[in-house]
Amino acid sequence: MDNPFLVEVTRGNLVESRHRGSVSVVDAEGGMVLSIGDVDRRVFPRSAVKALQAMPLVESGIADKYGLTDEEIALACASHSGEPEHAATAKAMLAKAGQDVGCLECGVHWPMGEAANRALAASGASPSALHNNCSGKHAGFVCLACGQGQSPKGYVLADHPVQRSVREALEEITGACHTVEKSGIDGCSIPTYAIPLPSLAFGFARFGAGTGLPGDGKAAAARIRKAVARHPFMVAGTGRFDTKLMELLGERAFVKVGAEGVYCASFPELGYGVALKVEDGHARAAEAMMAGLVLRFLSLSADERKVVEGLAQPVFKNWNGLEVGQIRVSSEIRGTA
Repeated sequence: MDNPFLVEVTRGNLVESRHRGSVSVVDAEGGMVLSIGDVDRRVFPRSAVKALQAMPLVESGIADKYGLTDEEIALACASHSGEPEHAATAKAMLAKAGQDVGCLECGVHWPMGEAANRALAASGASPSALHNNCSGKHAGFVCLACGQGQSPKGYVLADHPVQRSVREALEEITGACHTVEKSGIDGCSIPTYAIPLPSLAFGFARFGAGTGLPGDGKAAAARIRKAVARHPFMVAGTGRFDTKLMELLGERAFVKVGAEGVYCASFPELGYGVALKVEDGHARAAEAMMAGLVLRFLSLSADERKVVEGLAQPVFKNWNGLEVGQIRVSSEIRGTA
């Protein structure tokens, strides 16, 4: 099946670029709400599932054992911009487990946020693993290892108890087997597993509604969602799509960027989960598609709709500030004729 064109990029009155994609929206009982394109093709969700990967940390009681704050739980779900608050919060999480930056195995990169990047460079300092956009997730993994009485060394490896716990949690919530032959290594060195979009959407529907989650899973999911809704800055950063949308909508929408054009979301009041993939991996198209789905499914005030419309159809300006084009999502996404 060919994926349809779901996003157009215009310049003047002409379409300059187009992006193909696929979308799956599933309810918490597993019912298909919306299906566009080749949804059965497996995708690597990567960073999009960080909130699901944080479930063992919270559900096990280890987050409480170490007194993790809402800001710290939100950071465990983050692909953050490496701003000072992000790095400091990751450092604080490690300290609560009696560890420091030296135990992080995510690697080092300069802050993703341009302002944070420039400020760090101007100070003459070099980045550490705390500035890695995944440092909060990895600090959570370190807390999980220490709370389980395990050495955190090698926690990124598939056979470490931490990654076994994470894989089991992902399988439980999505209902999809996470098998070695369908796996790869993520940018931050942990295993990542490719699954079909409907399974991914189903997992986020259950995460949002709490339906069918065994044990303390429902309470853990609710706590993670509340932490993120209270501190959306921690999940992304200044000016970022996820932060802007969740600052606007609070607990009505949990959204999380992945990589290579993957985006996931929960709409808890509806009991819906969303998973989408832009075929060429372009983030601008994935953000527009997610905003278009928010417009389609959520009840918004006039002011909220105006903001989300701006995210679904952002205008491009050149270096002189002239409007030269925009992104447009298809009627197939927005559910309009």
